[in-house]
Amino acid sequence: MRNERQASGRLEMMMGQGELLESLRRTGWFGGQLLAFSAVDGRTDFDGGLVARTAFDGPGIEVMLPGKCRALFPTTSLSRHAVSGDWFCLDGPPPIRGVFLDAHHLLIDGPIEIVHAESGIRFIKSGNRTLIGASSPFDSAKVDEDFDASLQKRQEWLRRVRPPAGLSQAASGTFAKALSILKTQVYSPEGRIRHRWTTPDRWPHRKMWLWDSAFHALGWRHIDPGIARDAIMAVFDLQAPDGFVAHMATPVATSTITQPPVLALSARWIDDICPDPGWIETLYPRLCAYVEWDLRNRDSDRNGLLEWVVEGDPQCRCGESGMDNSPRFDASTRLDAVDFNSFVSLECETIAKFALALGDEADAARWGARHAELNQLISKCLWSEDQGFFVDYDIERQEPSKVLASSGFLPLICGAASNAQAARLAECMADPALFGTAFPVPSIAAKDDRFYSKDMWRGPVWINLNWLIAEGFERYGYSEAADNLRSQTMLQIERDHEASGSLFEFYDDRGEIPPPDLLRKGKAASMESPYHQVIHDYGWTAALYVDLVYRKNHDSLQ
Repeated sequence: MRNERQASGRLEMMMGQGELLESLRRTGWFGGQLLAFSAVDGRTDFDGGLVARTAFDGPGIEVMLPGKCRALFPTTSLSRHAVSGDWFCLDGPPPIRGVFLDAHHLLIDGPIEIVHAESGIRFIKSGNRTLIGASSPFDSAKVDEDFDASLQKRQEWLRRVRPPAGLSQAASGTFAKALSILKTQVYSPEGRIRHRWTTPDRWPHRKMWLWDSAFHALGWRHIDPGIARDAIMAVFDLQAPDGFVAHMATPVATSTITQPPVLALSARWIDDICPDPGWIETLYPRLCAYVEWDLRNRDSDRNGLLEWVVEGDPQCRCGESGMDNSPRFDASTRLDAVDFNSFVSLECETIAKFALALGDEADAARWGARHAELNQLISKCLWSEDQGFFVDYDIERQEPSKVLASSGFLPLICGAASNAQAARLAECMADPALFGTAFPVPSIAAKDDRFYSKDMWRGPVWINLNWLIAEGFERYGYSEAADNLRSQTMLQIERDHEASGSLFEFYDDRGEIPPPDLLRKGKAASMESPYHQVIHDYGWTAALYVDLVYRKNHDSLQ
């Protein structure tokens, strides 16, 4: 009993030394929260590093990489506990605490039961402690490490972050959770990746993805601009000589398709907060080369409008678009894509601004002309007067697509929509039969029973699209619509964090189904297949929530 009181007192001490640490306290146990060591604190290991998650069937953890292991916590009370990305504290009884010592070792202080351990994982017990680690390298002596000192080290980063003032209790807890996700999704340089880099989630995706990295940087720019810049530079570490940037990469390999071009967009927002002309000068030729690659290689009919590669896999028909299983690609193989062209147009506009800042007026004029030409083509060729919305154009069928998707709002971000078209898009946003659902913006128009479902890009809301659409409406002077969308997005993230403990990959636009129960690529959640579980502790949801919190606070002070 005395040891339990001492441990509980240490929990009070550890949790009382920072506003954000305190806000992580909660009741109830939620599965799926990811645990790993971060490059913020030291060296990571892509293949051999330990990655775990909180268990779904009661207090405990499940090690997922580099092998499987289950550890159960024999506790009957969870009146107070906190789970961060690289440590956890339960107030019991009995008190149980865990901390990542490094990339390969998790030290747990308190009584636990190891009920399963596969090859690839080792563990050792010493008194009330258990050390769980990767089989190689496993250092049993670490079971005697100073636990309190290790916990202090892991908590130090979160303790130093100053949250915006005036956050509600729900917002403060969500903000702290989002920061812990941001921290543990960062890898150290490894192999061909020479900068710190980020991943959408440490499990199951765990690799580096092009547009995810760009959105992660938008959150990191408020906390550590150096990591934000590294996240962008890491993507370019693997750029091919011809300018190609892969949609996915590891320290040793890259994919053969690309992904939505948003790297210049992210670089501009980073530089707005912490200007660094030298960084932009270094980045500039790489940005130019990768957009040039898209322009050369993704316009098969040479009409000036770009098309995604459509693979045709039923579960991922168009991974290049990032909207893997959208009905946009169900029956079409070549589409002049409204999102692709809007992204490239915005990149051209941003590169033109960079060129001007670097004193290259000729390059600025060239990129500016490309921006203007793309905008004209988008407005003329991808607007459906019949549907009053921007849609893809099916090259094979020589007709506009019948699918109304959230991508149809993206011409707003680059200025391609006319004022009349923007006004019509604002009407679509307000219409409950289209995109004005309980939680906007659905990925498919709500009324369209032919295509709409509760599956991934076939109906649910994605936070990165909401962020982009809000920026688009802001550009056209629809500030109220933009602010309402941002506020609704933040509130929904907060509600589901309160209910489920995580920030998720996508959300139900009707507010009817909790994120963990939504479909993913045609199937309901299954313990056997991680790719049919809506991803918990998702990177760009965390990053963009952090961005929205800081920007809302900044705007309120103006």
